[in-house]
Amino acid sequence: MSSRKDNDFFPGTNLDDTSDRVPCGLYRTTEPMGASIGPGVLVFYHNHGDPGPGVYLVERWSNNKAIFSEKGHMVPDEHYAATLEPLPPEGFYRVRKQFYCCEKHCTSFEPGDLVQLGYNGAGQPIIFRPTWSINGVHIPGRGTRIKDDRLELMDRLNIMFEKEKDSEKQDMSDNYTVDPDKLIH
Repeated sequence: MSSRKDNDFFPGTNLDDTSDRVPCGLYRTTEPMGASIGPGVLVFYHNHGDPGPGVYLVERWSNNKAIFSEKGHMVPDEHYAATLEPLPPEGFYRVRKQFYCCEKHCTSFEPGDLVQLGYNGAGQPIIFRPTWSINGVHIPGRGTRIKDDRLELMDRLNIMFEKEKDSEKQDMSDNYTVDPDKLIH
């Protein structure tokens, strides 16, 4: 007897339990989905979306991070999800091995470099190189497009991500003071 069961979202098809589903995450489309979504589009895929498995398109970017629409597009069948190309998560990475952005060697990234990984609307990786000054860490709004194969030369860093809520936004500049006698040189 088979352990397969009917898929609630695609009647008449069979899928194993959730372990066989394409995991939720960041993807690049490789095939068109209807007339509105072509190949080569950055999407977030939910295998348990509402009302079913679907892709969510980029609505805008904030600080080099894609903000996806709350309204998704249901995938046409279970096979479409398998055509999505997985992408590493956006965020901060440490360069593990030296590499160049492209074959022209325009920009070099060295071991230990801190970089922010983001993507353009076509799902192509872009690296943003932060700078550090007396004013703190600055992450530029313009980055360097890199080849896909360079992604495996970086290790993801764990940095807490905090979502802002409009009701909790406040200017903290008046609440922060520094005692010059307690500075370490």
